[in-house]
Amino acid sequence: MVWRRFRRNPTAMFGAVVLLFFIVIAILGYTITPDKTRNANLQVVEIQAMPPGYSQMFLKIMNNDLPQSWYWPVTGKHFSYRLIPINSYDIKNGQIIFQRYVDADTSILQTLPESGNITIIKKKYLLGTDGFGRDMLSRLMIGTRISLSVGLIAVFISLLLGILLGAIAGYYRGRIDAVVMWFINVTWSIPTLLLVFALTLALGKGFWQIFIAVGLTMWVNVARLVRGQVMAISELEFIQASRVLGFGNARILFRHILPNITGPIMVMATANFAAAIIIEAGLSFLGIGVQPPAPSWGLMIKENYNFIITHNPLLALLPGIAIMLLVLSVNLVGNGLRDAMDVRDIK
Repeated sequence: MVWRRFRRNPTAMFGAVVLLFFIVIAILGYTITPDKTRNANLQVVEIQAMPPGYSQMFLKIMNNDLPQSWYWPVTGKHFSYRLIPINSYDIKNGQIIFQRYVDADTSILQTLPESGNITIIKKKYLLGTDGFGRDMLSRLMIGTRISLSVGLIAVFISLLLGILLGAIAGYYRGRIDAVVMWFINVTWSIPTLLLVFALTLALGKGFWQIFIAVGLTMWVNVARLVRGQVMAISELEFIQASRVLGFGNARILFRHILPNITGPIMVMATANFAAAIIIEAGLSFLGIGVQPPAPSWGLMIKENYNFIITHNPLLALLPGIAIMLLVLSVNLVGNGLRDAMDVRDIK
């Protein structure tokens, strides 16, 4: 019934399709990115900040024969080659004579002995290159994993703490409720970003640290919501009947009360998911979030925002557009779930 009502909402379905698109990209990861190196971090500094659709010819020189791990679709491949950008080449007497590309107005004539480790390739950068000459499309695609991961982990932590503390406070009330509410109010009084800064400094900068820090700041909203919902449902007749029948508190709470507040919790979870993505992007932009060379969208904006007023503003705009689309899709799905699960609207 919820699915039938959800799919009749066109904006919610649009959000679901966009969100599914990002999820598929995150799952496939390095198997579909043009740059399959770890963190999509293959740098060719000569071709930095190139526009979308840029094509370049390269000498591809294999550096070693390191075997790639079987799980490279998750972690990416080792650097096993380097790329030398060239304008033209010729092969004579066992020598590769080429014009090495330096910039749009400069090239250098160089030679290398012909070898089986050297091949000539041509690459096209669909979204151009960033300020370090890395493939922009690949870094955007791998950055999807970070944004979705921080949303999932932050939501998991916030739901775990929020549901537990909120349910206990709302069901048992009395002194337990007073203690939990005191803790909630103290946490609520601290600005979110300041609390994230403090936790980040305590836990250190890094991939997992920022996820935990964001999650530990988002449980308060969930706890307040769950507490209020549990208090309201605890007064209903079927809960009173459960107590008369001798059911234990744990059974009443987890089998009769919490399943009836799934709808509001899911809506709150989607709101926290979107907020976590924005917070992580902001922290990475400030330099205290995910650290280079990880392709966080916020970090990509920081690395390329100076190009907004120069010749290639898309380098900073593209990660911002990706953040906007992902957050918008999550919010649309959350609004659709809220409407689909509203029992007062059931016809």
